[in-house]
Amino acid sequence: MKFGIHNSSWLFGPDPYELFEATKRRALWAEDHGFAWFSVMDHVIQIPGVGAADEPFLEGWTALSALAAVTSRIRLATLVSSVAYRNPAHLAKIAAGVDLISQGRLTLGIGAGWHETEYTQYGWEFPARPAVRVRQMEEAIRVIRALWQEPRATFHGQYFHIQDAILEPKPVQKPRLPILIGGSGEKLTLRAVARLGDGCNITGDLETVQRKFAVLRRHCDTEGRNYDEIERTTVTNVLLARDEAALQAKRERLHAPAQFPGLAGTVSQIVEVMGRYREIGIQLFIANIYQNDEETEALLATEVMPHLA
Repeated sequence: MKFGIHNSSWLFGPDPYELFEATKRRALWAEDHGFAWFSVMDHVIQIPGVGAADEPFLEGWTALSALAAVTSRIRLATLVSSVAYRNPAHLAKIAAGVDLISQGRLTLGIGAGWHETEYTQYGWEFPARPAVRVRQMEEAIRVIRALWQEPRATFHGQYFHIQDAILEPKPVQKPRLPILIGGSGEKLTLRAVARLGDGCNITGDLETVQRKFAVLRRHCDTEGRNYDEIERTTVTNVLLARDEAALQAKRERLHAPAQFPGLAGTVSQIVEVMGRYREIGIQLFIANIYQNDEETEALLATEVMPHLA
């Protein structure tokens, strides 16, 4: 099992103009400490449950392109880009550029979108029906793939159109860079993964993730897709301490809720739980470090990962 870091909050200190420098240091640290993945959120405001809505926030693809230039080994990704925030042909061009800058280390994470407040603030149309948003995502992926792989791409769908479009240079990765679809909807999103995804990202406890994988396997059978071709990932909050006393003190200091939304435990407890994630088929465990706690990040690298990587 590989491990990654998800950068869900850009707040590392009081100075908002240090946001990128702090993020760069974090990505370089992760690369030097054995992490295989570093992803950023593609939002323009902070989402509920992570931080305050007015938290200073970098635009994801801008930050990712800069990280591509200063890192050398770690895989970079958006987790995930909403289909509504950019024309998919433009997104294909952006991603191809970042893949070039990174010399082939990009994964395009994409999703159907959900944060209606963000749509409203920035003037994007929010289709109320999830089925519409999922269909838009599927069309967008087809547009993106066509642009990455065809000399001139034409696509006319219900939502998106391109005509004899040129995208050069193509991505470094061949035949195309991987597309990870975020979301766990059993009827539509996981079916889209079976049809079009190179990877999936499913959140939830062990039982939930295991059930979603079973659903995904059934969709793969229906679509004639090899289930094992799809990289299986999960992202969750992680809070770590060496022992119970230190964990309790940390929970109090960080105001962690009693019903922690993720994994909070000692090193031995987290090793056991993550081992069970590996047993049910997780290939990449992406840790969202609770409130960017540096000790949690360090313990994950030095005390947990050596048992499971």
